[in-house]
Amino acid sequence: MNNVVLMGRICNAPELKHTQSGNAVTSFNLAVDRRFNKEETDFITIVAWRKTAEFVCNYFNKGSLIALQGSIQTRQYEDRQGNKRTAIEVVADQDLAV
Repeated sequence: MNNVVLMGRICNAPELKHTQSGNAVTSFNLAVDRRFNKEETDFITIVAWRKTAEFVCNYFNKGSLIALQGSIQTRQYEDRQGNKRTAIEVVADQDLAV
């Protein structure tokens, strides 16, 4: 089972984009305090698609507190210098306004 529930503050204003096939998508970083050490923060990349992306872009801004549910996804890509990289993201499938 791949299920993630996070609550944190949005680090950068979500910007709505569309794929070539017309699907809405947005990505942003979420600052999440650690559970037992509130002095440490993790910055997690969130990707939202379709209606969830539209909802996030319409109702949330930089600094907004948001809770969301999703799944962890990894992907490999090659950067501009030709180095192989791995991206770890949370794909939001449900958002809960806070």
